[in-house]
Amino acid sequence: MSHSEPSNTLAVFKQQWQLIHQSEQQNQHSAEDIEAQQVDWLIRLFNALFASQNVVLVRGKHEPEYFPATEEQPARIQFAHGFFQSALHEISHWSIAGARRRTLSDFGYWYAPDGRTEAQQKVFEQVEIKPQAIECLFSLMCGRRFRVSQDNLHADFDTSQSTFAVDVFNQATHYINQPQTLPKDAQTLLTALAYTCRDTIVVDEVC
Repeated sequence: MSHSEPSNTLAVFKQQWQLIHQSEQQNQHSAEDIEAQQVDWLIRLFNALFASQNVVLVRGKHEPEYFPATEEQPARIQFAHGFFQSALHEISHWSIAGARRRTLSDFGYWYAPDGRTEAQQKVFEQVEIKPQAIECLFSLMCGRRFRVSQDNLHADFDTSQSTFAVDVFNQATHYINQPQTLPKDAQTLLTALAYTCRDTIVVDEVC
């Protein structure tokens, strides 16, 4: 979907989202069915918005992973276990990655699994501040609750002194106050979500 296309394309997505939300409010479907419908909707919206960038959003059965484009197929943003929130998180990473990182598997990031050392955790949190701040804004636009994730449940050190949650909150607030500092692709998706899902961001709700 290009910026020159008529807004009636987004109007269709808005109607679809409202129907899903109505079904949720009226308990017409299970929570799992609603989640699946929302995920299908997000995949269609993302793939329409960014079709010109040779990238697609796809469900993953296991852990998330980014696959750069090849001559045979577009780049793939694969999110974990079909979860809506995982999709928002992986889109956030993609929106921050520059042209060079988008040519690298997993954007060239080194990733240590759960059970990281204190030093590894500090590196992880520094890398995650901006993506999780953007994920927070995406979540709020969709009317979903956002929770900061330190993603280190098996840490063998005291994590209570971490400022990560505050850092993410401050970054999200900075983006709200200075939206021009958001990556361009994040701005594009936020604008689409603002139209299709809700009218405004309430700053008090952030994170």
